[in-house]
Amino acid sequence: MNRHETDHAPFQPAWWLPGSHLQTIWPTVCRRPLRHLSLKRERFELDDGDFIDLDWTEKKDGPIVLILHGLEGSIQSPYAKGMLQAVSEQGWRGVFMHFRGCSGEMNRLPRGYHSGETNDVARLVETLLLREKCEKIAAVGFSLGGNVLLKWLGERGVTSPLCAAVGISVPFELGKTATRIRQGFSRVYEQHFMRSLRKKIRDKSAMQPLPVEVPLLKELRSLREFDDKITAPLHGFLNAEDYYKKSSSRQFLKNISVPTLLLQSGNDPFMTKDVLPGPDELSKEVTLELTEQGGHVGFISGKFPWRAEYWLEKRVPAFLQHYL
Repeated sequence: MNRHETDHAPFQPAWWLPGSHLQTIWPTVCRRPLRHLSLKRERFELDDGDFIDLDWTEKKDGPIVLILHGLEGSIQSPYAKGMLQAVSEQGWRGVFMHFRGCSGEMNRLPRGYHSGETNDVARLVETLLLREKCEKIAAVGFSLGGNVLLKWLGERGVTSPLCAAVGISVPFELGKTATRIRQGFSRVYEQHFMRSLRKKIRDKSAMQPLPVEVPLLKELRSLREFDDKITAPLHGFLNAEDYYKKSSSRQFLKNISVPTLLLQSGNDPFMTKDVLPGPDELSKEVTLELTEQGGHVGFISGKFPWRAEYWLEKRVPAFLQHYL
């Protein structure tokens, strides 16, 4: 337990969702949409001529909680509006940041986003601190977004402008995650991502020339192959291994200087347990909270399916309230 915290309710997985895959898939397939959360979209222009889109909750003042999504995620991801609503219920301002090209409209430049791209987050937070006259900003990152968040916090060290952070189901070592997702039923998730990534590159190539071989897309069967032939050359890396080595957040954890909670499941189907950092790899401000079950960005509890409870939406605010 983080030294700044009081007791909190531990995660108790729903008995009717045994195993990692049901916990992972349930929110996507079965979660009811939130119909009463009002959001306002903002187009945020970037210094290089590109843009990202933000979705804001209604509140106009107070502490801000920035939410970063996972690979090919968006405001339509099952966890997005749920966490925004949980943030709003605490009286905080929620803002969901779409990575480049993920908001439903293609971004302008050939490049997109990736697991180690921290400049856009840095620029946004810097702007919000000045523009919104906000003294406190916290951030929550899911999966890829968690890797981006932790890498940025480690890069900034003692100069970080955040007051607190949470990383959820973070792929701390990207290369090992790319290997794990090729195994067993996890390949279903990989193929889901691949369909989305291939389509995005095809659509973008129809708009402008790209410095990659688009006809090769049909031959790419894995995320590692996609990262090697598409992600790496688009973003200035030598190959997939160079990208994974430089972008994995595990090596940055020891430099984080703000209170940070890491929520990980021992049966996450996207990674193996050797991806998890050891105590000697964490700074004194970082707490790793490992549950036996929970899947990938699942963590669903509740006595019955019609009364499913999303534990993350209780645990994250309980942590952040100590700093906001």
